[in-house]
Amino acid sequence: MEKQFTEELVARFLKYVGFDTQSSEENEGKCPSTQKQMALAEALRDELSQMGLQDVEMDEHGYVYATLPANDEKDIPTIGFIAHMDTSPDCSGKDIHPRIIRNYDGQDIVLSNEVTTRVSQFPELRDHVGEDLIVTDGTTLLGADDKAGIAEIVTAMQWLQAHPEVKHGKVRVVFNPDEEIGMGAHLFDVEKFGCQWAYTMDGSEVGELEYENFNAASAKVVIKGRNVHPGYAKGKMLNACLVANEFVMAMPANERPETTDGYEGFFHLTQMNATVEEATLSYIIRDHDRSKFEARKRGIMAVVNYLNERYGEGTVSVNLRDQYYNMIEKLEDKPHITDIARKAIEEACGVCHVIPIRGGTDGAQLSFRGLPCPNIFAGGLNFHGRNEFVPIQSMEKATEVVVNICKLAAL
Repeated sequence: MEKQFTEELVARFLKYVGFDTQSSEENEGKCPSTQKQMALAEALRDELSQMGLQDVEMDEHGYVYATLPANDEKDIPTIGFIAHMDTSPDCSGKDIHPRIIRNYDGQDIVLSNEVTTRVSQFPELRDHVGEDLIVTDGTTLLGADDKAGIAEIVTAMQWLQAHPEVKHGKVRVVFNPDEEIGMGAHLFDVEKFGCQWAYTMDGSEVGELEYENFNAASAKVVIKGRNVHPGYAKGKMLNACLVANEFVMAMPANERPETTDGYEGFFHLTQMNATVEEATLSYIIRDHDRSKFEARKRGIMAVVNYLNERYGEGTVSVNLRDQYYNMIEKLEDKPHITDIARKAIEEACGVCHVIPIRGGTDGAQLSFRGLPCPNIFAGGLNFHGRNEFVPIQSMEKATEVVVNICKLAAL
């Protein structure tokens, strides 16, 4: 890609991370979950309009839609590209101060007096020696998840506008809020988007293609205790803290995120609050295999039932809610969608690495709403924390992949 577009790609990314777009699980049911996401949505709407894209629209929930018109009269499928505007609630996204390390030398990266990205802890750094890395200042996350994806899509649309000799069909883009809290696809207007299929630019390492993801559920466990003065508690007190501890210990110790990889599923305790009177546990449940996923949910219920038998009915309750399912169920009979992505990645990167997502994307939910939607790398690494970084060269490759897909879909 020409130097001009690389410079604009980097400038866009640095501009976008200047917007604090952290989403919040505290505002469930409200979209966007944080009003500050609307500022980036408005900026993107204006930028896409100024670029000359058509059908540019921002709805009341902050979804930004736009169209790159076809420049070929052939009957070409309408395809789409999607990226999310919000950043993770896990780490601050306010006042991000990125810096560029040119020609990275393979050594530990000192981000601040308190934070160092060490090669021993983040060995993927070795794969990017000699490249230009955008890093944090050690106080915030970076926001490459997924503002790198936004910058890549916008830059690819600009490149295609500047190269009318490259034939393509109608291309739709959308940028949405609240992906990080699992709500990004809920108010996505699939009918208005009007695509036969789409791709989320929301993956990680360069060259990766993902079309298998976890089946996912959340479980909020509430434990009711009975408080009595400790001096007179014998035979009367029921300590919710201790019942909560029993619940946690009943979960298999070798089926946690820190002990699993690949296709292995897990139970992940994300939050615990406890007093003698009441305790709450928040879990996420993940598995690529649907039958194992269902078995995991039954396992949660078995622990609930056991503790209720032991301490009395109503002591433990659980709100168990499915979040999304494995998109492979909706893609395995449509190989042309992933074949195009695979070839586009191979042309840009030399090799395509097909891997399962140990997580989910908006594309998983959209695939079950009638919009098949694999996930493609955006280039960032170590998301959701202060050690996040993105190589500029990976962003260049991701932008090339978007262009390549548009060309291949027109053949």
